[in-house]
Amino acid sequence: MTHAIRPQPGILDIALYQGGQAHVAGVSNAVKLSSNENPFGPSDKAKEAFQRTVHSLHRYPSTDHAPLRSAIAEVYGLDADRVICGVGSDEIITFLCQAYAGPGDEVIHTEHGFLMYRISALAAGATPVEVKERERTTDVDAILLACNRRTKLVFIANPNNPTGTMISQAELARLADGLPKQAILVLDGAYAEYVEGYDAGLGLIEARENVVMTRTFSKIFGLGGLRIGWGYGPKHIIDVLNRIRGPFNLSTTQLDVAEAAVRDQDWVVKCRSENSRMRAWLAEQLAEMGVPSDTSTANFVLARFADPTEAEACDAWLKSQGLIVRQVAGYKLPHCLRITVGDESSCRRVVHAIGQFKGQR
Repeated sequence: MTHAIRPQPGILDIALYQGGQAHVAGVSNAVKLSSNENPFGPSDKAKEAFQRTVHSLHRYPSTDHAPLRSAIAEVYGLDADRVICGVGSDEIITFLCQAYAGPGDEVIHTEHGFLMYRISALAAGATPVEVKERERTTDVDAILLACNRRTKLVFIANPNNPTGTMISQAELARLADGLPKQAILVLDGAYAEYVEGYDAGLGLIEARENVVMTRTFSKIFGLGGLRIGWGYGPKHIIDVLNRIRGPFNLSTTQLDVAEAAVRDQDWVVKCRSENSRMRAWLAEQLAEMGVPSDTSTANFVLARFADPTEAEACDAWLKSQGLIVRQVAGYKLPHCLRITVGDESSCRRVVHAIGQFKGQR
């Protein structure tokens, strides 16, 4: 039956986003390693801020997010007037597509890129354009070849999810400088804090008018349940995004907890150090079992199996052992499983279980 009431073009082409599984039927206390969450959660200072907000739940939050933007600017050395805050970095991605892409425009993302780039492009009526990666790594030459007069946005996650790979600052600069004049390069830095010394593209932004970064409090800050993100870019772009941002898009709780979290950099250093230690151990142990992975710069390892059948069988075995990882066939990696780097106990359990699985075959 054909309805006269129809949504905008592109919306019905969106496949619903599936988050990482959190439960297994018949298994209590399953270990969730499917959503790249920080196993240590938020810092004590962030938790204390959360508790304090209970006294002001009847008050509307600020509309300008000034204290949080100032804290972000102070910690990262930014201009607070060019920081925008959103409901996770997902909302900033949505704003960018809504503001700069529409029918007849193209939005580029890479072959194994975050699914929200395609979803947000379609929601805006634009055409998503998928560009091949080279050995699961962003290919700057391929992206530049795909650009044309219709290209409005180019999304790059660096480090990338779900591959864990990243490209150099020089390659990012080459990409930014090679884009058509009407296009914006969006650097998704959801995992940037896991790379020591990486500025997530800040230097590129300060030197150009066509680069924006998105960031999140959901990963290393351990606040995935609160949905807080932010973006930074040239004043002319941030001004446009603020015009479509809902005035009360973040609650007082989100604003206050994020401010406390970003100021507690000791917690970030501790979480990054522990992640690096266990990530290296996890990748090495898996490699010794014949399960290779690319060198990861994030808080997960993309484990590669012989074929999709083996990956699915391993996933089923892990679930039976109370271990939830992420199948990534939706990212065109059906022979892989993405395994979040958990705490030491969780990592050891995963390695032991995969060892059992390989030994049974």
